[in-house]
Formats: sequence, structure tokens, C-alpha cells
Amino acid sequence: MEFPNFAANFKLMSIDEILNKVGPSTGSGTLTQKEIKLLLSTAGEDKKKLFDRALQVKLEHLDNYVHLRGLIEYSNICTKYCLYCGVRCKNLKVERYQLSDEEVIECAKLAHELGYGSVALQSGERSDKAFVDKITHLVQEIKKIDNGSLGITLSLGEQTEETYRRWFEAGAHRYLLRIEASNEDLYYKIHPRDAKHDFKQRLDCIDSLLKIGYQTGTGVMVGLPFQTLDDLANDLLFFKQKDVAMVGMGPFIPHPDTPLWQYRDQIPSADKRMELTLKMIAVLRLMMPEINMVAATANQTVDPQGREKAILAGANVIMPNLTPNEFRENYLIYPDKACVKDKPDECQSCLDMRLAAIGHKVLYNAWGDSVAFTRKNAPK
Repeated sequence: MEFPNFAANFKLMSIDEILNKVGPSTGSGTLTQKEIKLLLSTAGEDKKKLFDRALQVKLEHLDNYVHLRGLIEYSNICTKYCLYCGVRCKNLKVERYQLSDEEVIECAKLAHELGYGSVALQSGERSDKAFVDKITHLVQEIKKIDNGSLGITLSLGEQTEETYRRWFEAGAHRYLLRIEASNEDLYYKIHPRDAKHDFKQRLDCIDSLLKIGYQTGTGVMVGLPFQTLDDLANDLLFFKQKDVAMVGMGPFIPHPDTPLWQYRDQIPSADKRMELTLKMIAVLRLMMPEINMVAATANQTVDPQGREKAILAGANVIMPNLTPNEFRENYLIYPDKACVKDKPDECQSCLDMRLAAIGHKVLYNAWGDSVAFTRKNAPK
């Protein structure tokens, strides 16, 4: 699959005119779908202008700080069978695991000791009572560390509004639920069409999270089979319309033990998927200057400098993996995942050096909440 050269077919619009609508000093600008598609089609000097403007906007609104979320991959046990995911329940090659309470708390304590300020608890998707009760307990226990000094992000899939509220009241305050594709037709090309994988339910869950008061995050994969430039532009408009607080986007990486593997020859090259991901990050930074955006590990899996490139394109969050090393190779949503063998202390010093080399620095011992969310919810 190749994306058409939209820019060559739409010369009436000036890149400079579009970029002048969205910053840096103008703040959040309104872009049309056509303007977004043009920006996503840039090449050469125009692409550099896009990345430079996105970095300008980020530095003006958020400074050069990068926030860390210590990632705890709690379990790869999942009840769903999404067509792209390596830990789908129908993949019988995966060795399933679940961390003990003690292991989770040790990971959280390590995050605190390293000054990360926040943890992100991620898992395969379950909604049974035992799982819901366990997560409630773990959130409460993490909040006991140093009098609740750690921020808590959850990424545990679709749940009932009652469950989301219960976890929120236990102490979680951020939740990441990727829409994966905001186009319903595309959604059902990467998910089964059945009761367990319902597009409307996904949307309802995002709305529930927003209603409850979570700093709500979502996101998509870039470079999927069947995905078009219209889809990607509409994804960005979807984030804007929902007014989310954080977004995670990364290049699609096909997994050999999934149904989508058969379409691997119909996706852009790894370099093009990476470039398109960076453009998505940059354009969204222009559209939503104060949200948090993740420099996903998938970026570094595709490109050794992928996380740094994402930071320079507008991202401001990195999620170092704190999962005990012996479990990491069993939590592979996609293959050849970067940093699987890294040790947390080595990862920290490496990140400090790599970020300093691009003029950025970690903001330690801070929750790193979304400025957009904080401003929106400040007392009037």
C-alpha cells in the first residue's frame, strides 16, 4: 500500500499559510481535513518546516521537559482476539503470566526511587470480578507509596463505567484506551466484528472515561493495511473533537502469529510508516499544543533513534519498561520490541543522555499531568 501524493494534487494551499494558522504563538488552530492531508503529505523542505514548527509550538507551550511513566506490564492474559495483536487469546504460542501483587508494588517502588513520578499499569483485557477487584487493590496499594506521590495511568481496555469509576476513586487519574482506528470500517478490518469487539462500545468507553474525569488518552496505529490518508486525517480530527488529554501513536508492526500478517506486503515500508507517524505527531501538536503525547516504544523498534525523533516532532512522554525482565518477552503485541532486555537503572541513564543530546530533559518527581487538562479543569 502506498499513500497517494496528495500534495502534488493540491497546490492551491501554501504550507506556510497553513503553518501560520497554528503557531507557535497562535496556539490551538483549526485545520480542515484537506489541510491536514497536505501536511501529512509533505516532503523535503516542507516536511522540515512542519517538524520545526511543531517543535516550536511544543517548546512554547510545554518547554523542553519529557515526562516518564514507569510501565508495568501486569499480565498478558487477554479475553480478546484483535487481528493485529501478538497476545490475542487465540495465539496459543504465548506463555501467559500475571505478576504477583508483590512484583507490581516493587515495580512501583522502583519507579518512585528512580524519580519517574508516575507509573502506567497495562494488561491484556479482562473484565471479570477477580480482575477488577485485583486492579482496585493494586491501585490502592500503589497510592500508599510515599503518601500517594506516584501518579497512576491505567491501560486495561474496555470496562463498564462502574469499573472505571471504581478505579478512579481508588486513585487512578489517567487512562489510555486507544481507538486504534476512528473509521468504523477500518476498525472492523483490524478487529473481529462480534460482541467482544464492538466499535460503538469502544466509543462509549472513551466517553465514560471523559465523563468520570480521567485524563483520557487514546491513539491509533499508523500504516495499517487498508488505511488511507483520509483515515489518518480523520483520526487527528477525532482526537481534537473528543478533546482528549493525551495521545499515543506509533507505526504498525505486523506480528507473524496474527491474521493481519498476511497483509504485510500491503503496508508502507518501515521507514515510511515511521515518517508518517512523526508527521501525525507533529500535526497533532499544532492542533492540540498542550496535550501529552507519547514517544512510543514502537518508534524505537522501527528506528534506533525513533523516540528521539518523536520528541523532536512534538511528543513529550516516554514510558520506560519496569516489568521484570523474565516476563517482558511474553508481552509482545508486536515482534522485536525495543528495550526488552534493558535494566531500569541503565535505561534511566541512557534516556538522560539521549534526551540531553537533543536539547531535552526529564522532569523528575512530577506527575506530568496534561497542561491542557489542568487548564480546562482549573477553578474559574
